[in-house]
Amino acid sequence: MINLEFYSPEEEINHPLFPEKGIRVYLKRDDLIHPFISGNKWRKLKYLLQKAESEGKTHLVTFGGVWSNHLLATACAAAKFGLKSTGIVRGEDINSETLLFCRMFGMNLLFEDRESYREKQIYFDRHFKNDPTAFYIDEGGCSEEAAKGCAELVLELEREYQHIFCACGTGTTAAGIINGLTTIKASTLFHAIPVLKGDFLKKEIDKLLLNAANYEFHQDYHFGGYAKTQPELFSFITNFASTTGVILDPVYTGKMMFAIFDLVRKNHFPQGSKILAIHTGGLFGLLGMKDKFNKDSFPPKPKSS
Repeated sequence: MINLEFYSPEEEINHPLFPEKGIRVYLKRDDLIHPFISGNKWRKLKYLLQKAESEGKTHLVTFGGVWSNHLLATACAAAKFGLKSTGIVRGEDINSETLLFCRMFGMNLLFEDRESYREKQIYFDRHFKNDPTAFYIDEGGCSEEAAKGCAELVLELEREYQHIFCACGTGTTAAGIINGLTTIKASTLFHAIPVLKGDFLKKEIDKLLLNAANYEFHQDYHFGGYAKTQPELFSFITNFASTTGVILDPVYTGKMMFAIFDLVRKNHFPQGSKILAIHTGGLFGLLGMKDKFNKDSFPPKPKSS
């Protein structure tokens, strides 16, 4: 039986802004779950792997870009549990650090142009129809099983929160957490921070909800779209790391935490509120943007006396 046990603590973030506004902010450290099956990837894969096992499938086939945290997590999970894995990669092989680790974990990588990549289920049916062991996993792990795994997060919480924040790429993690909150009838308000431009992601979240639910969808923190950034975001991420000891990535968690700081400054929350931010891991994606971190991104060093 595939067993996916882990530990993910909640740590308070100390910053002068928060006591000034009468707010307490905590971080759910899912990035500490596993170095490669990181953050929400572990939660998303849990029931998918168990489903594959119950169906006698031993070959995981999934999709992602050259910096995909999902590909890396799937490759590592397959190796960990004695399974075969294939990653269908969007675009050309640029020999990224992420793909290096995927190969080290034994994942077979197939590179496809964006047009061929678009219809994933059709691609899988065409190329793996003769492999009875093949098990389809959508890009990012997006599925009802993944949402079910993410829903369990709310049962782990050590304290009550008035607000929970999460960055959203496919909407699966958001839907799972909302479902979890709804199931236990919590009064906590969920806040989605989409990392893509536009409001279409809200429809994707709603598709995976077990019941209609009220949540806030903040559209103003995508910094131009998926994997798009601005110097202000890099400065924020480096300052956050140097003052908290926690690394954020520019694609997901950096945008989420930037949003929280901005909303707190704008008095979006009543005094006395407790806010929880979900660190969904994915730090290897930061390596794909290492050239964008220049000397101006880092906080100045204190002058020697």
